Amino acid sequence: MYTIQNAINGELKQSNSSRSQNIFNPATGEAIGTLPLSSREELDSAVAAAKAAATDWGNTPPLKRAKFMFKFKQLLDEHADDIAREISREHGKTHDDALGEVARGIEVVDFACGMPSMLKGEFSRNVGPSIDTIADRQPLGVVAGITPFNFPAMVPLWMYPVAIACGNTFVLKPSERDPSAVMFIYELFKKAGFPDGVLNVVHGDKECVDAILEHPDIKAVSFVGSTPIAEYVYSTGTKHGKRVQALGGAKNHMVVMPDADIKKAADALMGAGYGSAGERCMAISVAVPVGDKTADALVAELKPRIESLKIGPSTDSDADMGPVVTKDAQQRILGYMDKGVEEGAELVVDGRGFSLQGYEDGYFVGGALFDKVTTDMSIYKDEIFGPVLSVVRAQSYHEAVDMINVHEYGNGTAIFTRDGDTARDFCDRIEVGMVGVNVPIPVPVAYHSFGGWKRSLFGDHDIYGAEGVRFYTRLKTITQRWPDGIKDGAVFTFPS
Repeated sequence: MYTIQNAINGELKQSNSSRSQNIFNPATGEAIGTLPLSSREELDSAVAAAKAAATDWGNTPPLKRAKFMFKFKQLLDEHADDIAREISREHGKTHDDALGEVARGIEVVDFACGMPSMLKGEFSRNVGPSIDTIADRQPLGVVAGITPFNFPAMVPLWMYPVAIACGNTFVLKPSERDPSAVMFIYELFKKAGFPDGVLNVVHGDKECVDAILEHPDIKAVSFVGSTPIAEYVYSTGTKHGKRVQALGGAKNHMVVMPDADIKKAADALMGAGYGSAGERCMAISVAVPVGDKTADALVAELKPRIESLKIGPSTDSDADMGPVVTKDAQQRILGYMDKGVEEGAELVVDGRGFSLQGYEDGYFVGGALFDKVTTDMSIYKDEIFGPVLSVVRAQSYHEAVDMINVHEYGNGTAIFTRDGDTARDFCDRIEVGMVGVNVPIPVPVAYHSFGGWKRSLFGDHDIYGAEGVRFYTRLKTITQRWPDGIKDGAVFTFPS
């Protein structure tokens, strides 16, 4: 058993909290570590360290900040395998999947290395007689991030490298379920030479979250998690005067048109629906084939593939997917499968009752496929966050579009088709933040930005990319004129 420590002002510190919880290996169900649940006082200490470092760090030239970030990126590249092992041990995803997560996180660090060009600002000469105007983006000061279990390395790397490269200091509260990857990366951050207090990590639960949302010295909060918590974070944070970006849940649809290559569509659905055991906010959980002929062909392609999914621990290099993260998650997912049957959906592949020899106490769930799902069913409406794919048959393209547009979530969607007119119309018409055309998981690259619509995002800014820079900076506009250009005498009319 190991014990997770906080990182405050450049030092690892054992929490003095009387509250703690276990960390589990989801493949075995074994408790492997202990996570103290930090107090408000410990969070206050981390914020104080970040505040003390904020002025000097904010005044550090952007190019010098970028040099630290380049070193950090180099260390991440060198230790990608080690980070992936930390992820898999506590989360359960396969090693290759964890490596993919690390790579997408490093992409954002790559972007942050180029921050000097994003902070150049604007200058207009002679906007009036001898008057110049400068528009400058400046850091906020102390900012914070609250991150989820499903991407314990990637999502923090979507936040603090951008914030820190912009000149802010950062307080991170990771998921309490799989915190070791964050702490491994923190050691690399320190090794890269960043000053003490620039990044601080405090572990905890709702008490720590509330302390972040209420702390007067934290100017902005980034969050990724479920929609009910995202809404709570947004409303509470903004009530306390903070800038908030809170990314919530999803129910991502993939429309399969009659002209699509069914085999390629099935390949895409397998990876997008069952990769990481469905524990992705961009997972495809609803397939929408247009027409019964398309639906019959798609289900026929999917059924044998799902039945032959190889499920195993992260140490099995041949496994397609591992366990889900906790016992509670396992039971919730199995409960949704029961409910789908009760509500009348056709269970084509049953993921219940899966057991892996030698890992009987692990949190494994078999892949499930439901056909003839209707939009009033719980398995359609709710975010299950597990390896469950629902097929909802649409009789026309317009019915498929309308189905997606009325859903409360608007995170990601995709269409598979060979028709350019249909694809273009879909991109224009669909009310979803991230759209894929023959791309099942359309996660934008780091120099674009990630974010959904409707109840998938609370706040005005997406995460990372140019939107991330706008979120972590505020605009200051300076209009200046020097004495030689100033005429004598007061002017009482409005300036023009």
